[in-house]
Order: sequence, then structure tokens, then C-alpha cells
Amino acid sequence: MNLSLSQLGWQAFFQQQLSLQEFEQLNIARVIAHHRNEYVLASEQGKHHLPLTVALPAMTIGDWLLLNTDGQFVRLLERKSVFKRKAAGSQLAEQLISANVDTLLIVSSLNQDFKLSRIERYLTLAYEAGVDPVVVLTKLDLCDDAEDKRRMVQQLDPLLIVESVNALDDNSCKSLLSWCKPGKTLAVMGSSGVGKSTLVNTLSGEHGQKTAAIREDDSKGRHTTTARSMHFLPSGAVLIDTPGMRELQLSDGEDGIRRTFADIDVLAKQCRFKDCQHMGEPGCAVELAINSGELDPRRLANYHKLQAELRRNTSSLQERRAKDKEFGKMIKRLAPVIRHNKKGY
Repeated sequence: MNLSLSQLGWQAFFQQQLSLQEFEQLNIARVIAHHRNEYVLASEQGKHHLPLTVALPAMTIGDWLLLNTDGQFVRLLERKSVFKRKAAGSQLAEQLISANVDTLLIVSSLNQDFKLSRIERYLTLAYEAGVDPVVVLTKLDLCDDAEDKRRMVQQLDPLLIVESVNALDDNSCKSLLSWCKPGKTLAVMGSSGVGKSTLVNTLSGEHGQKTAAIREDDSKGRHTTTARSMHFLPSGAVLIDTPGMRELQLSDGEDGIRRTFADIDVLAKQCRFKDCQHMGEPGCAVELAINSGELDPRRLANYHKLQAELRRNTSSLQERRAKDKEFGKMIKRLAPVIRHNKKGY
């Protein structure tokens, strides 16, 4: 895999972080896969395998880093953007999803999997990362009310870009090519079985991603992608495919929620009380909008749900970081004693 830096998605944002000496003497590489024990990197010199050790910073697919001539890690470049979530289950940790993405393709099928609240969750993730979202509604060929559903998504934000496609049809997907420009990196996210891998295959002109037909009993797709992967499109863009996530718990997102629910944010400024929670307080402009039909009650319920989730996860993660910090201080204090005891022994 001998790709040029531009084919790997190199941009001026990263170039500006390098000194002349670094540019001339070090190798620039990008993380194209993250396995249990190693990172797989691609550079102009070919493919590299970097063993995962505690000395390395946490990295993810899409990251850029510098290597010396022996292939050893030197430093991680500042990220242009990063997607992360609270680790699934009860684990108190943040999980990196992908980095240095310019556009997020939020994929949702037009069949029974269609859910506005899920799309809002992904929009929050995109806005928090500072990445432009494009909502891609798939399985157009299997839906009789596609235009109605497209309008429902558009009502979330008049400026939101929404595309309806048949992911199996090259012509249907041509509307997405305007975001697949040379040097740009896109990521595809969505729940399992919505057609992400099919869309990746169509945009890349390949069939490297395994796909499966939908189940006939409930029209839901089958989970096929099990790991994040990077694809290099004929247009010169880079496309990152991600597996369907059963849990997308927010670990950061205050700005993302405010942007996703901008209509509620505007209404909240008209409430009688500045600290109005929109839960029965007198003079609440948000509840007035619901009563008049201006605002969908589902939208306010999801707004409350995401805010509560964010508060809970932020508090838990901060508590975990504080405990880890105190543990680190304790180890540092005990280090001289441990060394002294070893010498005495």
C-alpha cells in the first residue's frame, strides 16, 4: 500500500504542525486500522504495523502520526476532529471511534429502522466533533413513503442536508459524490443493517465490505461489519466505515445538543425563568410551543433524554478520571519507598 499523502487525506491543517526538520527527516503515517494488539498504518513508504504499548497515546482510525526511519513512534499530530463515546456497558471509559473526519454520513434506512431520535443522536455527535453531517436515507427502493420521511428529517433543521438513495444503485448515489472530493475524509455511521457497507461498496466501486439481505419478517438489516475500515475512493476521498453501534452513549455533547436542538434553544430564551427546565414551570415558551403544535413533544423528550445521559456520563467519567489521578499520585509517592525496599532486599 504505497499511497501518496494526498491519497491518504493529508491537508494543510496537518502540514502546518510540522517543522521543516520533521518534514524532511520523519515519515508521516495514518492509522488505517486498530486491532487488539497493534495499529496498522499507511504511508508513502508502505504499510506499517505499530505494536500497541502503554507508552503510546490512545489513537484511532484516521489519526496522523510521525515515525522515525526505523518505524518507531515519534508523536501524534493534533486532530482536526474526533468522534468518541462512552464505552458500551457499565465500563467507565471513553472510546475513540475515528479522527480527522470532514463529513459524517449518517445512514438511516427508510424501512422499519427509521427513527428520528436516533438521527438526532448522531447529529449531536457530529456537531460536537465539529464535523459537517449529511443524513443518508437508504433502501429507497423498498419504501412507499420515502418523501414523507425525508420531510420529517428535514424538519429537524431546514439547513440539514438530507439525501434519499438506493445504496445498490450507482446513479442513485451520485448525489453523495459532491462530498467525496480529493483529500477529504468521510465517515459512515448508523445502526446495524441500515446499508452502510452496501453504500461503501457502491461509492468505492468495490465489493470489499460484506453485506447481507434484510430479514423478511421485520425488514431489518443484518449486522455485517465488525470492525472499522478505511477505503480509498476513485474520486480521491477517504471513507471510514464503522460497525453498527448498539450503544452510542454520549461522553461529550453540550454544544452538540444545543446545535442539534437549536429550535428548542431559541425558544428557551423566551421562557420566563432563565433556569427553566421546560418541565411544567410557569411561563415556559417551550411547552407553549408544544401546546400550539409548533414543537413535536417527541423532540423535547429526546432533548431531555440526551441531556440527562450526558450529565450522568460526564459525572461518571470525571469521577473515574479523579480516581485515576489520585492513584497515579499515590504510585508516584510510593515509588521511592518501593525502590528502597528492593535495594534492601
